[in-house]
Amino acid sequence: MTHTVIDVRNAIKQYGAGESAIFALDGVSLQIESGEYVAIMGPSGSGKSTLMNIMGALDNLTSGEYFLDGIEISSMDEDQLSVVRGRKIGFIFQSFNLIPRTTALANVELPLAYQGIKSAERKMRASKALEVVGLADRMSHEPTELSGGQQQRVAVARALATRPSLLLADEPTGALDSKSTHDLLDLFDQINAAGRTVVVITHENDVAERAKRIIRMRDGKIISDELNAKKAS
Repeated sequence: MTHTVIDVRNAIKQYGAGESAIFALDGVSLQIESGEYVAIMGPSGSGKSTLMNIMGALDNLTSGEYFLDGIEISSMDEDQLSVVRGRKIGFIFQSFNLIPRTTALANVELPLAYQGIKSAERKMRASKALEVVGLADRMSHEPTELSGGQQQRVAVARALATRPSLLLADEPTGALDSKSTHDLLDLFDQINAAGRTVVVITHENDVAERAKRIIRMRDGKIISDELNAKKAS
């Protein structure tokens, strides 16, 4: 039984006022159901990063509404947003954002510690997440002992460990070589096949082509929203 994970309604994000006003989002409405795999594409300045920040509860709208997993978060304060981010969203960034001189296992445990989960369960969930991404034999390695592709897999494991409603990846292949990119996208396929909602922000066609639905943006608006014919079968 699917439900709506992301529901953005007439989203406006405005910077400045009057004639100098810039609309990073200009009346965007978007729904994403549980279990979807969506790529959001667009050139620099198209609004895709602003939309990601809204979907990730990292920024507020000027006007409009945003519901995440049925919860209206448009009017939440920073403390409330922080709780929602921790429980509902798994983030994956281009730069990995791992803590240096800290093992892979400890990096994956960190968001669980913020949630107040006890040590034994933290370790169990972090270990399981690292197994899912194929790094069961690298749990005690620090970031400098891992390749770029392996570091990004640790970041994916960290995102999965909180059991989020939404996996949100911002240009996740930007720092990876072609083989590591292919391996990471295979991993996203597996995660999505297991029922997780995956949204990838990218400007790369080959990355977007792995998604089942491709949304294109320009000048703060959605200009196309189509199922990927290659993934329809």
